[in-house]
Amino acid sequence: MAIQPLAYRMRPKSLDDIVGQTHLVGKDKVIYRMVKAKQLSSMILYGPPGIGKTSIASAIAGSTKYAFRMLNAVTNNKKDLEIVAAEAKMSGTVILLLDEVHRLDKPKQDFLLPHLESGQIILIGATTSNPYIAINPAIRSRTQIFELKPLSVEDIETTMDRALADSERGLGTYDVVLDSDAKTHLATASNGDVRSALNALELAVISSEPDDGKVHVTLEVAEECLQRKSLAHDKDGDAHYDVLSAFQKSVRGSDVNAALHYMGRLIEAGDLVSISRRMLVMAYEDVGLANPQAATHTLSAIQTAEKIGFPEARIPLANAVIELCLSPKSNSAIMAIDSALADIRAGKSGEVPDHLRDGHYSGAKELGRALDYKYPHSYENAWVDQQYLPDRLLKAKYYEPKLTSKYEQTIAGVYEKINQNKK
Repeated sequence: MAIQPLAYRMRPKSLDDIVGQTHLVGKDKVIYRMVKAKQLSSMILYGPPGIGKTSIASAIAGSTKYAFRMLNAVTNNKKDLEIVAAEAKMSGTVILLLDEVHRLDKPKQDFLLPHLESGQIILIGATTSNPYIAINPAIRSRTQIFELKPLSVEDIETTMDRALADSERGLGTYDVVLDSDAKTHLATASNGDVRSALNALELAVISSEPDDGKVHVTLEVAEECLQRKSLAHDKDGDAHYDVLSAFQKSVRGSDVNAALHYMGRLIEAGDLVSISRRMLVMAYEDVGLANPQAATHTLSAIQTAEKIGFPEARIPLANAVIELCLSPKSNSAIMAIDSALADIRAGKSGEVPDHLRDGHYSGAKELGRALDYKYPHSYENAWVDQQYLPDRLLKAKYYEPKLTSKYEQTIAGVYEKINQNKK
């Protein structure tokens, strides 16, 4: 019998063994509480590949001692579901992990629904698609929906360390020397996909000839086994962040060619997560109010890239980065909020004026709350002069318009007119 891949063998046996996804399985979080109380309900887990959907299902089964079965909504037929249902009838409860649950056809769905209603089958559906769009409402209404997040570099490194130390299920029988740059590359270039990182690590170990009994895994070996190039041979991983920094500064400086170069290096490393995050930041931080539509276009490009994956994902990303580069630039919004935060952190706040306070509770009138508030929509141009800032900040001015685009020139004109009317 073929040996199962490392990622399969290292699946957690209980919730305490899970690395990452603490917003769901951390102590006192929702799935943790469900298992602890033994009050399981069917659920949909969705998120990118290799981030722990199957691991959570396996850990739930291990923590509750229920029978655990795995099927695929596409490749397994109705007969397979009937076998699971028969087992559930005999044992009381079966946890069924159904991969690609968004591909469940109507006959299978119709068979499954009564068993979900009775609680004999606890469905844990796994999908990379947004369940609010891709999953039939009949299934969706009978499940709780939980979104999983890509694992951090630290999470993946922790999982690899466990695999290297585990002699029973992992690679602990090998004397492995894993170079720090190779470890960083496996954890970073896997894009939050721990399954990809673990299986590449195993391939690197078992395909390397021992030297004096030690298996040495270098960066070059890690690159070959993961089939993704490192951004640079940098032991502490700073080069990765240097490229991201250069990427943003090139966009900020409107250098299209440099921005495309640095994004190309990130694409070659397969780092869609970092590209997406940084482009959204640039759309708001560097382009900002000079071209508000750029943020919408960037988000649309990222969503398309995530849906189609590499290599085609490079196309919408290139469209967006060129627009960001050649858009007029304004950092007025980030400067404004940072200026406001600086005052707050310096202790400059003051009490909310009485006429702005909440008046929707018994006794508010007696306290003088909201009595003199002027409703702007009752006045011409939906504006009326009244105090909004606390007394001690009456002269505070945070927003300083940048006149680099027609859009911000327009809102700057409105801003100036309002300030003049106040005087």
